[in-house]
Amino acid sequence: MPGTLTLSLSDFIATSPFAIAIIGQDGTVFDCNASLRELIKSRMPDAGWKFSDILNEGARTAVSDLIARIASGQETDRKPLEIILNMEEPTTASLYLTRVGHGRNELMAHLINTTEQKNLEQRFTHSQKMQAVGQLAGGIAHDFNNLLTAMIGFCDLLLMRHPAGDQSFADIMQIKQNANRAANLVRQLLAFSRRQTLQPKMLDITDVLAELSNLVRRLIGENIELRMVHGRDLGMVKADQGQLEQVFINLAVNARDAMPRGGRLTIQTSSAKIDGRNPISRDLVPPAEDDTIADGEYVLVEVIDTGTGIPRPLLQKIFEPFFSTKEVGSGTGLGLATAYGIVKQTGGYIYVQSQEGSGTTFSIFFKRYRQEAAAAASEETPERQANEDLTGKGTLLLVEDEAPVRAFAARALRNKGYTVLEADCGEMGIEIMEKQGGEVDLIITDVIMPGINGPTMIESVLANFPRVKVIFISGYAEDVFVKSYGSERAFHFLPKPFTLKQLASKVKEVINE
Repeated sequence: MPGTLTLSLSDFIATSPFAIAIIGQDGTVFDCNASLRELIKSRMPDAGWKFSDILNEGARTAVSDLIARIASGQETDRKPLEIILNMEEPTTASLYLTRVGHGRNELMAHLINTTEQKNLEQRFTHSQKMQAVGQLAGGIAHDFNNLLTAMIGFCDLLLMRHPAGDQSFADIMQIKQNANRAANLVRQLLAFSRRQTLQPKMLDITDVLAELSNLVRRLIGENIELRMVHGRDLGMVKADQGQLEQVFINLAVNARDAMPRGGRLTIQTSSAKIDGRNPISRDLVPPAEDDTIADGEYVLVEVIDTGTGIPRPLLQKIFEPFFSTKEVGSGTGLGLATAYGIVKQTGGYIYVQSQEGSGTTFSIFFKRYRQEAAAAASEETPERQANEDLTGKGTLLLVEDEAPVRAFAARALRNKGYTVLEADCGEMGIEIMEKQGGEVDLIITDVIMPGINGPTMIESVLANFPRVKVIFISGYAEDVFVKSYGSERAFHFLPKPFTLKQLASKVKEVINE
């Protein structure tokens, strides 16, 4: 037909967006299209080169076997073979091989680049793994917090009968101190799962680092120089000081281990503004691809060492739990995972930049608060005096499914003068309130319990006794509880593990308000 454009099959192959090559049974490439040349980022000769030249060693044998099976007629299904190409950047592809015509020795190879798909699959798998490990860590920590509450609480009861000077005093204090050390370990697990209880307040990051400098110097040793460089007019950050210090300690210890022959550790602070005109540096690697910083004003803390550095392929893996670049037995792999959890729960961002042989920089961005706003937000009630009278009167309902915790708390509160009714589940709590609700001044209830949980029980009780006061207790963080209970209703919260004094103080505060 006049004017009709006639294209040959070779024209379609040449312009195809898929990488295509014609190869022989020995793997020789007779011809290939532009898409294949673009995929392999190489200018191979037009003919005579081997297909195996673009494959990594692990894929060569598999491809060779597949060619042999197809050429002999043993393999007829067009099943893709997942291969890795021998490129500078890791490149994965799906390979389809087909015999060309009948009785010919040539095969047609189609390559589809699946690198991005594989990366997405890996990120999804990594996200699921992190979530699963976080839930496991949070669950273990929650249960352990119940045990620690009982241990610390009964130590406090014993100390009332064995004060300083008693021969048992030192032994009881040893038990309590070790229980407190265990509580710190639990906080690390909860930090990783982002469920630890934080007590945020407005902080001057310069003051925090100044107070911490002596401890950091002792931790890193004499063969490492410590430099502190502080910016001006930084503003304030809102964070839990103890957890914030834990982040810097973890980073300092990692820096020390990366400089076995000595070096310099620099901790510097500055103001940073992130927006369209001031984007974050591309050299900074986030813990995950989707972990992007929001526009705003930040206080930036950089922890810089001159150590051995971290290979680039490992930069995102270092924030995974139990992953460690140290020798077996030299690290738990929880330090950076804990730091990441604390920073994220604080509302901040952490990035890493490293070059092998030159050192590593961790950049932490905290939301910046101006001095005036910080001053208004930091108004707090005066701390109670050490010799405060914690006795009181009233009837309390204690709902706790863990028998040791319930036994300690009930005994401690009775010692302070309260009448305590006990329930080991939400159902029993509701039953007691139906019978004696008019006498109860305050309900202290665990959040997580078998059957009816604490918040559900309280919703039922408040329908009939709207004026009863409530304290929720839990081994999880308060913000985790708020997500399920809601913030529109007023409530009081006491995190586990708590001491006898903390329990009595909280009860007196709430019952007298």
